Amino acid sequence: MQVYACLHWFPLGFPGGMQDWNYVNTNCFEVTIELGCVKYPLAKELPAYWEQNWRALLQFMHQVHTGIKGTVSDDRDRVGIPNATISVEGIDHNITTAHAGDYWRLLVPGTYAVTASADGYIPVTIYATVAKDQAEVVDFRLTRLHPDNNAHASTVAQLTQSPSDRELYSLIKELSLDQGLEQLVKSTATGNSFRYRRPKDLEAFLRGLTLNFPQITSLHRLGQSVEFRNILALEISNNPAEPEPSEPKIRFVAGIHGSAPVGTELLLEFAASLCINYGKNPAITKLINETRIFIVPSINPDGREQAAEKKCSSNQGLTNSNGKDLDKTFFGNSSQRLSEPEPETKAMINFIQSNDFSLSVALDGGALVVTYPYDKPVHIVNNEATLKYLAKVYAKNHPKMHPGDTACSNNGQMGNVPDGVMKAAKLQSHMGSMKDFSMDFGHCPEITVYTGCCLFPAANQLGTLWDENKKALLSMLVEVHKGVRGVVRDRSGKSIVGATIFLNATVKISTSEGGYFHILVHPGTYGIDAIAEGYQSQHKEVVVTSYEAAASVIIEFDLDNSIFGLQREFVVACAAAAMTALVLTACIIWCVCSAKSDRQKDGFHRLRQHRDDYDDEIHLNSMGSKKSLLAHEFQDESESDEETLYANKI
Repeated sequence: MQVYACLHWFPLGFPGGMQDWNYVNTNCFEVTIELGCVKYPLAKELPAYWEQNWRALLQFMHQVHTGIKGTVSDDRDRVGIPNATISVEGIDHNITTAHAGDYWRLLVPGTYAVTASADGYIPVTIYATVAKDQAEVVDFRLTRLHPDNNAHASTVAQLTQSPSDRELYSLIKELSLDQGLEQLVKSTATGNSFRYRRPKDLEAFLRGLTLNFPQITSLHRLGQSVEFRNILALEISNNPAEPEPSEPKIRFVAGIHGSAPVGTELLLEFAASLCINYGKNPAITKLINETRIFIVPSINPDGREQAAEKKCSSNQGLTNSNGKDLDKTFFGNSSQRLSEPEPETKAMINFIQSNDFSLSVALDGGALVVTYPYDKPVHIVNNEATLKYLAKVYAKNHPKMHPGDTACSNNGQMGNVPDGVMKAAKLQSHMGSMKDFSMDFGHCPEITVYTGCCLFPAANQLGTLWDENKKALLSMLVEVHKGVRGVVRDRSGKSIVGATIFLNATVKISTSEGGYFHILVHPGTYGIDAIAEGYQSQHKEVVVTSYEAAASVIIEFDLDNSIFGLQREFVVACAAAAMTALVLTACIIWCVCSAKSDRQKDGFHRLRQHRDDYDDEIHLNSMGSKKSLLAHEFQDESESDEETLYANKI
């Protein structure tokens, strides 16, 4: 509770009051006490003011002990849950738990239905009666959405955590709280003077960073614009020249519209802030050591060269030198392209597809909102909850977006956008956006941050815009370490590249070099199904929270023992039985054929013998006939008929 003496009377409905901001954005209830009619009374009157107010002040301080207090913790391990929401039925104002899961909620005496909820947990409602001058203790034990905690413990194999991993895990949990990021922002102040940089100055700035911080930076030339200006990407990592597939990659891009250069300047300041604080700020140092950060400050340098300052709604510099809006030229299928892609587009397409990015943040201008895919009119998005969640994380850490103060008079954008986020197609639907391409062909979620209503504000406003976005940009470095990550290998320890990973049978990714995979998802319970050719499919389950580093799993494949969907042992036994039967059948057939062959041979011999006998008989008959003819020819007339008959028989 905070009490302030107000020095001015404000008209009714005055926007931007401190007590309103406290009520909307913090757990603090604030009242303003006007101590008297005179703004600046004489010093001798101060004792009278004290006498009039000290009892009331003490009594007012005592009121802080009226209401409910307690903790919200995990039912399984009793660990406090930070950022859990405490809501009271009938009161449209929620509070959140602190780092240790503790909370305090001021309420007047009465009976209330109090609900505690947190991402990845089942909400719990408890009825509490608040007495006068006493706080009621109400503790909540939340159960994770996974139905069987023991099964969860047995099905998820955690990666072995090194001291460095445990340090990162602790840091991510600390920075996931508002206080942690707020302290990080304060400890990394740079105090630079802001100005707009032309493409030539931008390139010199990036090269200056690589010269001053060579151990953590590397400058990549992605391609050139129509007018042959370089499109550059600055890599920030502790080993920028070495591949580290186990580390998540995050991409920050800006300047796709040259008429909106605010994002370009914010990313340049962001890069400088990271480099300057490396080795000085432990949190920044750890984030750089464990992340591969790529910053592309200007995709459309030709358009930037044409744009003019203080033009809030001008299209001057919106397109590239060919008059093309680059955010409408990203088509993955050649059949959708009417012509060859623009050189700027081609450079970004190659960059997106050649790196396994886990998250992309694009900065643009002309509105005050965060949008998530898709820009094209898509009715069903499988992982829309995750995309919206990522957008809400950025908006939550922006002082104007989260309350919904997003009205823009120059472009007709209405205010009161819930949580400061919307689907991109609702803001401006079009085909061929970089965001959609990143989703469909880069397999990387991308959110677009519109930094302000004015496309090209005056340079003296850049400092304010940086203050508004610095915390949100840092939150993305924290968020990229969440979700689900792991490694796929076989029983021998060999990594499996190209294995397919399904989350809840909808979201699909593939393992990269080293068998690693990483995907960002919104808090909840996920079933992981891994498939690889020649191996048995594997199933795991994991719980993802909003304040913990990525749940890490090891998936070990066994060789696929199934043949045509049946167990290998069964198929082998059946095959052996079939082979045995085949051999027996062959033996039987051979025996039958052999016996038949013998019978055929015996019959042949008998037939041949009969034929020989027949031939002999024919031969004898023939000889007899010849003898008969001779007998008739030389027969004496005196021979009798009997002799002739005898000769014929011979």
